[in-house]
Amino acid sequence: MNRSMASGISLYKSFLLHCSKIRGACLTPGRQGGRRRLGRIGRMSASRPTPQARGSYPVFRTITTRWMDNDLYGHVNNVVYYSWFDTAVNAYLIEQGALDIHHGATVGFVVETQCNYFAPLAFPQTVEAGIRVAEAGRSSVRYEVGLFAAGAPQAAAQGHFVHVYVDRATQRPVPLPDALRGALQALTSSSSP
Repeated sequence: MNRSMASGISLYKSFLLHCSKIRGACLTPGRQGGRRRLGRIGRMSASRPTPQARGSYPVFRTITTRWMDNDLYGHVNNVVYYSWFDTAVNAYLIEQGALDIHHGATVGFVVETQCNYFAPLAFPQTVEAGIRVAEAGRSSVRYEVGLFAAGAPQAAAQGHFVHVYVDRATQRPVPLPDALRGALQALTSSSSP
């Protein structure tokens, strides 16, 4: 690990420690220069997420980090994680013959996405993306993805995204094709974050 990466990771760990000390409190300047409490970050969640174990995900894909993935702080920028989610799931579906991104009649639109971060990842690390399906409906699928440093027992980040499958021409929701339902079988898991 080079000096710049080590200092970026150290800065990131300090930030995470700071966040845990304020316990999600969000402060903003109030009247007369005082501070007022706005509320709790993550109020919608009943409990604080915890990193999932590698065994929670039935299928893995390897992702190679790139120099450009790192940001000024020396770790992978948060927006890259969302790209990795999309890459891991779509590459799996293409390999299984369940998705033809160029000529298929059905395509998936992302309508919801979310990510929790637990530990930094940085170039030149190799990332392993664990994939599972939390729920499959008539025309939508909720995929859950855990991102692991190579060989790490717990996720450095984890989240989900929801694909709504639509007709390419009309862009209206359609039932999940049989090939897609078949590919999802290997991703079905009873545990969730």
